[in-house]
Amino acid sequence: MLADLPKAHKLVWPHEDDPKERLLLDPIPQDEMNSRMLKPMLKASPGYWLTVAILATVVAVCLFGYWFYMVRWGMGIAGIRRPVGWGMFIATFVFWIGISHSGTFVSAILRVFNVEYRRPITRASELMTTFSLACAGLFPFIHLGRAWTVYFMIPMPNQRQLWTNFQSPLAWDLIAITTYLIGSTLYVYLPMIPDLAMTRDRMTGWRRTIYKFLSLGWRGLEYEWHYLHVAIKIFAFAIIPVMFSVHTIVSWDFAMSTQVGWHSSIFGPYFVTGAIFSGVSAVISVLLVVRKTMGLGYFLRQEHFDALAKLVLVFSLAWTYFFFNDYLVEWYGGEWVGHQLLTLQARGPVAPLWYAMLFFNIAVPVLTLWNKRVRRSPIALFLITIGINIGMYLERYIIIPGFLQRNRLPFDWGAYNPQPVELSIAIGTLAFFSLLYLLASKVVPLIPVWEVLEGQLSHTRRRIGKTVVTSVAELE
Repeated sequence: MLADLPKAHKLVWPHEDDPKERLLLDPIPQDEMNSRMLKPMLKASPGYWLTVAILATVVAVCLFGYWFYMVRWGMGIAGIRRPVGWGMFIATFVFWIGISHSGTFVSAILRVFNVEYRRPITRASELMTTFSLACAGLFPFIHLGRAWTVYFMIPMPNQRQLWTNFQSPLAWDLIAITTYLIGSTLYVYLPMIPDLAMTRDRMTGWRRTIYKFLSLGWRGLEYEWHYLHVAIKIFAFAIIPVMFSVHTIVSWDFAMSTQVGWHSSIFGPYFVTGAIFSGVSAVISVLLVVRKTMGLGYFLRQEHFDALAKLVLVFSLAWTYFFFNDYLVEWYGGEWVGHQLLTLQARGPVAPLWYAMLFFNIAVPVLTLWNKRVRRSPIALFLITIGINIGMYLERYIIIPGFLQRNRLPFDWGAYNPQPVELSIAIGTLAFFSLLYLLASKVVPLIPVWEVLEGQLSHTRRRIGKTVVTSVAELE
């Protein structure tokens, strides 16, 4: 399948574990590997269609139904009112932007650093980026209220001579999401071409015609592999700064204002760290579900979840640093209202959410993920990562409507209570994300088989003295 030849060998690590526990040291025939990937794609159980029907119903009712209801009766039916102008809509928007960092970090950064355990998990994480951006992209329209006025955000001539206000956070978000969505879609499509060709060669009828079109006439020739690797490297290096810029722009939505609790120079790295923290956690949750429901235990092994769990632990500690550092800056500045932020959160109306956030984001991962047994327990890891994303959503909720309830003028303080329309739309986007992923699992191979094969071809075990080591060939 691969026309690449070994260029050089380097010694990597001595193995004390059984080599069969490592995917790249446990090769099987190529046809069998392809069959293992295609079998769950071609077989859809009644439970699958029932789940699709339930999710589609939730999307139709909770997302689009309540959205159209809000458009009909106006934004007054939402909980958004003075002094809280941004509520659950913006909190959910920031949450999905954070989840979108999963694909770029897991795929692009690990690919740039040539981390070998990335191979079977890149495709699933890249799809998460595209689908979560699709969910996030709905909220600038939803939050506008009058969604049809969105064309005023586009710099184009119009009869009313209204032009884009580039000082508006909505314009920043439109540019950031559009750029990231186009780049991430191309980035997920390029590595998919060889697997689409593999699927094409095993299909018949109209399916073969569709996959023939999508695979762009791929034949697996040497020059095709060369150009594919070059293109993937270019996109990997290009998409990383786009990833950082997108969530930095989202943090500027808040930091550029003079609102108490938002006007902070640390919001850029704080938001990026939190986005990667929640994104990698979401990757683990989704991969555990994919492994269980699609029978992909051969591709997704303990070594992959163990490595990703270590990343979650590292970013939990990093997020903890930035979280408390933000309070230190407010305290050192000496402004009374900023100084009272910690007290207001610890004792105010959002106190239960604040303590729950600290429990899920700091206490649970720090106290558990250092343990190898926990990192290799699917149930424990699933519960921990789901809890982290609950905590990260609470963090976005506290930052946005939580901080807006208090400002420098006590007579302008207020309370925010999410209304059913906001809760329903937030739940609808979760169902929309799950539905897109569920449908994609029957359309594209969630495991990049060619990358796994490439890794298995490049990994060999050699004995040096009394030690057995693994060598990795660098492929051209």
